[in-house]
Parts: sequence; structure tokens; C-alpha cells
Amino acid sequence: MADRPKLSGLKPSGLKLTERQQQIFDLVRNAIETTGAPPTRAEIARQLGFKSANAAEEHLQALARKGVIELVGGTSRGIRLPSDTLHAVNEAREARSRQFSLPLASLAQLTLPLVGRVAAGSPILAQEHIDQTYVVEASLFARRPDYLLRVRGMSMRDAGILDGDLLAVQKASEARNGQIVVARIGDEVTVKRFERQGASIRLLPENPDFAPIDVSADESFTLEGLAVGLVRNTWLM
Repeated sequence: MADRPKLSGLKPSGLKLTERQQQIFDLVRNAIETTGAPPTRAEIARQLGFKSANAAEEHLQALARKGVIELVGGTSRGIRLPSDTLHAVNEAREARSRQFSLPLASLAQLTLPLVGRVAAGSPILAQEHIDQTYVVEASLFARRPDYLLRVRGMSMRDAGILDGDLLAVQKASEARNGQIVVARIGDEVTVKRFERQGASIRLLPENPDFAPIDVSADESFTLEGLAVGLVRNTWLM
């Protein structure tokens, strides 16, 4: 079997990182490659043995000053990669997907329905919304998804989620701040990063050309699920 593409040790040319900064940079890249979302400060601290998330924050700020990453305020997963770095991550994810493109008896496979456009007021997995089904390798996802949702638009571009991509979604009714969710607001279904402050809910895009969505108390809001992976549509051709 071919080796899994490695991202560790890679960084933008001309930049000198300390050993610890390189570890954090690799951790962020690998998390985005594997799950489609960056780690939280607490997750970085836990994986690298820091006593608090503040230590992780200091290293992230240093990486941001060197231009290796970009930090976005107001969310626990507000870490972005520059466009050239994100392109390399997406290429590695494509290579890993191609590695598992052939049916292997030793790997568990999932049959997932693909949801297209969702009619107003009806369940997201209603039969009329199912375009087709795909058989994919379970090992592609950190958590088992329940369905694939076709992404519309570029509001999550900087998280590596592009128009036409198939987002792997696990059904859920609750989310933590910073998680990428599928949410229904009134008659619209959207993919955004979740943020709750008290009773207020805000849905954050990952593209500066789009504005956050503040969910008002009188709006109908339903959390449909959590993003647990991504399948680029071209991988399935």
C-alpha cells in the first residue's frame, strides 16, 4: 500500500520556525487535512502537553507574525492557512483519497446518501432530497457521517470547503463553539462555523466577502448536523 502523504516538516520557504512552532504548524495542517477544521487552542495544548491553552495561543501568535497562519478572532477554531498552504493541504487530501479509491476488503465502507437542494420545511433526509448514494471508505472520516451534503457557494472557502464539494455530515442537535455545522434558518439550509454567546447564536463564514449571520430570537433555527469530513466531487469521478 502506498504511504500516506506527509505534511509534517513542510512550511513556506524562507521562514525559520522553532521546533515547537513547527510542531504546532504541523498539528494545524494535519488537523485541516484530516478533518477539514483546525484544532482549538485547548486541543493543541492537550496534544503537546502544555499546561494551559494560553501557551498554545502564544505560539499561534508567533506563527501569525511570521505569516505562516492567519488568526480570526471570536471563535475557538479561528486558525486559517494562507491560500498557497491551503492548496498544498487540499492536494494532500486528494492524494490520500485516491489512495483509497479502490475497494479493499480490509477497509470498512459506508453507503451515504447525497443531499441536494432541500425543500422548505421538510426533513433534510427526506427521500425527495436524495440525489444519489455513494460508497466511501469509513477511514476517510474521524467520525462516522450520516449523509453527504452538496455545498452551494463559496462562503466557507478559507476552511477549504468549496462550491460543489460534498460535505460529510453527522446528525446532531448540539454543537460547540468553533465547529462547522449544517444549520437551517427558516427555509434556508447553510454551512457555517457555529458560535453561541448566552442565548445568541451567530453563524460565521470563512470568507471575508460574506457577512456573519446573527440568528434572531424570533427566527426558526435548527441544527441539522456537524461537518466531519469533506469529499471533493472530482474524487468520485
